[in-house]
Amino acid sequence: MRLRHIPGAEEEIANSLYVIQNPQEHRGKWNQVFGNENPVEIEVGMGKGRFIMELAMRNPQINYIGIERYPSVLLRGLQKRAEVELSNIYFMCMDAKNLGEVFEPGEVSRIYLNFSDPWPKDRHAKRRLTSETFLQVYDQILARDGVVEFKTDNRGLFDYSLESIPAANWRVKQYTYDLHNDPMGQGNVMTEYEEKFSSMGNPIFKLVADR
Repeated sequence: MRLRHIPGAEEEIANSLYVIQNPQEHRGKWNQVFGNENPVEIEVGMGKGRFIMELAMRNPQINYIGIERYPSVLLRGLQKRAEVELSNIYFMCMDAKNLGEVFEPGEVSRIYLNFSDPWPKDRHAKRRLTSETFLQVYDQILARDGVVEFKTDNRGLFDYSLESIPAANWRVKQYTYDLHNDPMGQGNVMTEYEEKFSSMGNPIFKLVADR
């Protein structure tokens, strides 16, 4: 993935009150970070942050952490975050493969994956966020009754996910090939990409998985 680098993004992130620095230091103590015992939900690959900030506004009884690997993308989220009054959301700039170093087993109640990079070439399959490689990471941190929710407009990635998830000994609880015209779409919160793609007439695919 090639992204335009924004000069100063790393420095702004390092100085932001909304970004958790050295998140591994909070492993097992996220209740102290938020100051309550509310469940923690995370979005892996939060992009510009519209989705997870909307969830935080709708659900003050849940704590949210948005995770983004690319500083120039996270910076856009920080700009939006500064416009709202919220006490139940933080961000982290990190690679999702290291989530086991940041959360203890069972510390996360729900994981959201939205419009992830499809990595279409077979040799890059392990980089897909619904690959067995990442499902093993999610298994480390997700509560026993926790779920992973995945949305995409990429049919190839979705079909791959419907196969890779059971192959990793997970279960696909629900899925749809047309979220916006399906009961699964009730209460749906759209991402920036989702709004763009659906306005073009592209169907949105969604699945919910557990173990």
